[in-house]
Amino acid sequence: MPELSYPQSGAATGKGRYLSLIVFLIVIAIGAAYCAVHLATDLEPVREASFLPYLLLGFALLIALGFEFVNGFHDTANAVATVIYTHSLAPNIAVVWSGGWNFLGVLTSSGAVAFGILQLLPVELILQVGSSAGFAMVFALLIAAIIWNLGTWYFGLPSSSSHTLIGSIIGVGLMNQLMHGANGTSGVDWNQALGVGKSLLFSPLVGFLAAGLLLLILKAVVRVPALYTEPKGKEPPPFWIRSLLILTCTGVSFAHGSNDGQKGMGLIMLILIGTVPTAYALNKAVTPAETQTYLAVAHQTAAVLGKYTQGAAPSTDPRGDVEAYVRTRQLTPATLPALQQLTELIGQQVSESGSMAAVPQNIVDNVRNNMYVASEAIRLMEKSKQPAFSPADVKAIDNFKAQTDHATKFIPTWVKVAVAIALGLGTMVGWKRIVVTVGEKIGKQHLTYGQGASAEVVAMLTIGAADMYGLPVSTTHVLSSGVAGAMAANGSGLQWGTVRSLILAWVLTLPVSIALAGALYWLFRMVF
Repeated sequence: MPELSYPQSGAATGKGRYLSLIVFLIVIAIGAAYCAVHLATDLEPVREASFLPYLLLGFALLIALGFEFVNGFHDTANAVATVIYTHSLAPNIAVVWSGGWNFLGVLTSSGAVAFGILQLLPVELILQVGSSAGFAMVFALLIAAIIWNLGTWYFGLPSSSSHTLIGSIIGVGLMNQLMHGANGTSGVDWNQALGVGKSLLFSPLVGFLAAGLLLLILKAVVRVPALYTEPKGKEPPPFWIRSLLILTCTGVSFAHGSNDGQKGMGLIMLILIGTVPTAYALNKAVTPAETQTYLAVAHQTAAVLGKYTQGAAPSTDPRGDVEAYVRTRQLTPATLPALQQLTELIGQQVSESGSMAAVPQNIVDNVRNNMYVASEAIRLMEKSKQPAFSPADVKAIDNFKAQTDHATKFIPTWVKVAVAIALGLGTMVGWKRIVVTVGEKIGKQHLTYGQGASAEVVAMLTIGAADMYGLPVSTTHVLSSGVAGAMAANGSGLQWGTVRSLILAWVLTLPVSIALAGALYWLFRMVF
């Protein structure tokens, strides 16, 4: 097997490499300053009785960004493996280039993946994220994910950060249910977990089959022998092949940032809401004009829901009855009247303040929780198609849900920048172990240009499609299985020892992360 090396072209190449590194570090420094200034601005109007919330905030943010840092050198290494092993880019330039495109991917992400993952968490922990149980949840799932990621990285196994985080969330949900019994907790949303599990399960199969098929099509259509040969010595490939490989590396890096970066964003928002709800419970960017529109939509939705209450008596605990529905998924005669009343209450609370930004500090957390529960109840009702709303009524209710989510499920730009910085820096550290596995140990022969391009095109398209639909997928699984598929289609042979290790890591990730996060959650609950 060839050694990990790249062409040296004199002092000019070295200067260019260091110049790229310096520029990247300057961008990182500017980004860090931007985050610090905006965080300080957001916290300026907050009045806390002690420094404890700020200490918790700093510690939790450090752990969350640490997870994204590990994610950077663990997962993003897959994006640069093909360009390094085909000598298309020098390693130092490749990781800086990939880190930059991860940065851009995070900044342009929608947030759909972030909040899709949070729906796996027990609703009562999300509503009480500022409590000891909420912090135990956040710390347990993040620390468990970091431990497993570091362990698999140490052994050079391309394990999935997405897979690990999902397992950690399930572990916290299961332990929370065991500690409280069947009553009083929603446990794990297994329907949501099943949907996420399908995307994690089928994405490696898609990567393997699609990359192999693409390589065969490429060989039939593009009859250029140079594309299907191994790199010769330390020389870079022809210009057009090199451009193709750099383009696919760029696409995978951007897609990875836009998908994987969101996982940390959602958790950081939970941390911010739990520690300083005054600043982050509601979206301060909602304008007074948008607030007036929201109030009109809330009033309309309450009237629509009233058509389906069938004359049931008003609820004595609207939030509690709606929360019970979200927890149990069981529609009772009290559910719709309670949801109608909760919608009216939300409108009243916001109306008295004049705008989202002016909601008083002493009720802002309560308003946010009311909105969150109402939105989740609507989501579950529409998913189960019970009750059977008319198309016109569905449109009105959906409008209310969309505007409610805009007020509660938002990600400030500085959070995106912070996650982008963590991912970008992580990409530049510790990449070599994973790159060696992907580039040297999956196939029996050296990676060819065509194999590398096929695997990365499939990974780029798969991750991009998943991002559009708000589904988390594993960059690691898609790309490493794509490399294996391209090797198999080319008849290059597979190193079954490595393949078995990859499969073992894939199989063990869920149970280990579930057990680890569950144990940590129990421990932290006892400590707190």
